[in-house]
Amino acid sequence: MENLYIAATPSSPEVNFDFAQHQLSIRGESYPENAAAFYGDIIKRLREYLASCNNICINVDIGLAYFNSSSTKMLFNIFEAFKTAVDAGNEVVLNWHHYEEDDTIFEFGQELHVDFPEITFVDRPVKAA
Repeated sequence: MENLYIAATPSSPEVNFDFAQHQLSIRGESYPENAAAFYGDIIKRLREYLASCNNICINVDIGLAYFNSSSTKMLFNIFEAFKTAVDAGNEVVLNWHHYEEDDTIFEFGQELHVDFPEITFVDRPVKAA
């Protein structure tokens, strides 16, 4: 499967899915004008990739400094896809990157951990520059 790379813009994150290496990354800020349109193909390609995985460890890095409510809905769709992959016998290790001082992003990560206990959740606090 061909890898997926989308460069970051001021309102959308960098998406770097290296399917061959089972390394998936979303980094930056996410408040695109139409989150469903931005994430639609990303989620479709992700689900296709995950459906082809069999007893694979998939490493995911998510480092979003900000995301709006419509992006939150899309993120939940992504995590639902990861849950389905785990239920199918894969392991998903989610590295949740956030600034140490950012309680909002930290707490959202904690909520994800509670909502999706099947996913191996790793909290990755980062010092602000």
